[in-house]
Amino acid sequence: MVEEAEGRGRLETSGSVLVTGAAGGLGAAVVDRFVAGGWQVYAADLTPPAARDGVVPLRLDVTDQASVDAALAGIDRLDCVVNFAGVLGVGPLMEVPAEELQRVLDINVLGTHRVNRAAFALLRAGGGRIINISSETGWQRALPMNGPYAMSKHAVEAYSDALRRELMLVGVPVVVVQPGPFRTSMTADLGTVLRARVTDDSPFATLARRTAKGAAREGAKAHDPAELAEVVWTAATVARPRARYAVRTDPMRRVLHHLPVPVADRLLRRVLG
Repeated sequence: MVEEAEGRGRLETSGSVLVTGAAGGLGAAVVDRFVAGGWQVYAADLTPPAARDGVVPLRLDVTDQASVDAALAGIDRLDCVVNFAGVLGVGPLMEVPAEELQRVLDINVLGTHRVNRAAFALLRAGGGRIINISSETGWQRALPMNGPYAMSKHAVEAYSDALRRELMLVGVPVVVVQPGPFRTSMTADLGTVLRARVTDDSPFATLARRTAKGAAREGAKAHDPAELAEVVWTAATVARPRARYAVRTDPMRRVLHHLPVPVADRLLRRVLG
């Protein structure tokens, strides 16, 4: 469910798209949607999916500029880049090592920038566009145990705003997609990961257990990745894409975000304390 009115008109021709994080559940669904639409898909990941009709696998490490440049070197046309490469960073901020936080930001934020920068000349030459994958946590106030991931997605939002306002002057649209909960291996294991992030004597042990229970409930109502893929397809092919597409925002998170901060904090303290 896209939570705003749809843009009008479609691009008339098929094209070529680079999808990073193409081996993950969400990225793979996007690859399938573009193939079904007749596009040439460059499916990039650390371990890319197998080659098939319409799919060219590319080994690409978004944390390594040389790897990004090498992966794109053989592409002579690019109509769209979809930045799905990312990792989930969770845990109490006072116990998350700086090196781990740096890794989350390097992949989710700088990795997106490396790919876009490398693809820019091709996109500009072909009138292409950029789709950055954020999250509902990118615009909501951050929740406990979700700090590293929320920080990275807030940064993607700011990066995308600045990039959109720069590239609109040279004819390259920039779109942000903000998914709510969708089924992936990452979300399925989130409760286990959260519990493992703290020791029994940690001051955040109770918080981790209760957050893990909430994550399990959220995972049980996660949506089909094909639905998100359809929105990404729309963002890539509609003639006049919107700046943002929010998809299946979690209703409780939305309500919590819009509550006055003192009220939301008291509620969280009561539920998680």
